[in-house]
Amino acid sequence: MISKKIKSIFSGEYIRNVGWLGGAELCNRVFRLATTVTLARTFSTEDYGLMAIVYSVVELANVFTLRQGIGAKIIQADRQDIQVISNTSYWLNWMLCIFIFFAQAIGAFVISKLYHNDRLILPVTTAGIIYLMMPLYLIHSALIQRQNRLKIIALCNGIQSFLSNIITVTLALMGFGIWAIVWPMVLTTPVWIIISWKYQSWRPPTSFKLTQWQEITTFGGNLLGIELLGRVRGSLDYLIIGHFLGIDALGLYYFAFNAGLGISLNVINAFNSALFPYFCQVQTQLAQLKHRFWSSLKKTYLVITPLILLQASLAPFYVPIIFGEQWKPAIPILILICLSALPLSLAISCFYLLNATGRPHISLYWNIGFTLLFALFILVAVQGGIVWVAVAVLLYQFVTVPPFMMWCLNYVFKNQVKASNSPS
Repeated sequence: MISKKIKSIFSGEYIRNVGWLGGAELCNRVFRLATTVTLARTFSTEDYGLMAIVYSVVELANVFTLRQGIGAKIIQADRQDIQVISNTSYWLNWMLCIFIFFAQAIGAFVISKLYHNDRLILPVTTAGIIYLMMPLYLIHSALIQRQNRLKIIALCNGIQSFLSNIITVTLALMGFGIWAIVWPMVLTTPVWIIISWKYQSWRPPTSFKLTQWQEITTFGGNLLGIELLGRVRGSLDYLIIGHFLGIDALGLYYFAFNAGLGISLNVINAFNSALFPYFCQVQTQLAQLKHRFWSSLKKTYLVITPLILLQASLAPFYVPIIFGEQWKPAIPILILICLSALPLSLAISCFYLLNATGRPHISLYWNIGFTLLFALFILVAVQGGIVWVAVAVLLYQFVTVPPFMMWCLNYVFKNQVKASNSPS
């Protein structure tokens, strides 16, 4: 009986897609473990601080490609509009990505002045090359997700991760410093172009047209704001720590963040990556959508809860053994950051629910409030040091997410029931 119940829970299209993405993430974590150990034993705290800044800049700039917004519109679009939206999105991607490349190159000088470190200029500029390759595969990738062939996405992730980690370890051992994380970004991006072109038959248009561009940018614009604010929250603690406490303190905190979430964050990402197309398939069928929301959430937490608790509890043992005694001061921070990931899937599921039902503007409003509140938490906590910042991150997640979830479910489901029962 119990075995049948478990089998029924972990079955269906959603779990198959999670399985593919989770397998890719597991491979990534295995490869990444060797990379993390290598960097921990070859990088100084300053190198870790520089790495945090480079990654934060790249992730923030990546938002402005409208990768998620345009891709989400392609996934959500009606069948009769998909060709036009794909063609227009292709040209919009080129316009945005070229602009972002030059903006990041110019911004590299500003960032180096802000952190008083000229070592940041060339790495930040070089990392921008990835934007000049993105338009060659972004539409293909979105169409593959629309078709729910997420095993192709998993294949791209897995191969890129494998190659990226090999290059990173090799360059780190050769003493390349911060360049050990920059060159892999650039050299492995073509993996997406090659694989997505092989498995998706769509080809770029030969003529320049921007038909229905307003529809795409309106939908994508809301998601741009949402993703931008999400990235800001994801990097805000790094930026504030780096500014107020210095690059070395940032390096310690960034190590704790990466080593702390580790496998747990990859598993969370695997489950969440499959959610949006899964919700979009039944976006107008309230009962089905509600079932999918709770079913996916149950499956997610059956896996991630014991994983996060286990990783947090074992941190005092595995950190000094795997990464070295020099990282023992990061253990309290690591445990707090790890536990702060528990409510993460609740929030992400709710945002995808709002977006799938055509309410990205509501997601945007909530994200604005969340970001301002998070900034306040961190600005107050940084006065006490990086451990208090980690405490603030943990408190923020548990204070804000549960009320948001209750409001979201009431808004999407109960209000729609009332609307459907009201006379026309």
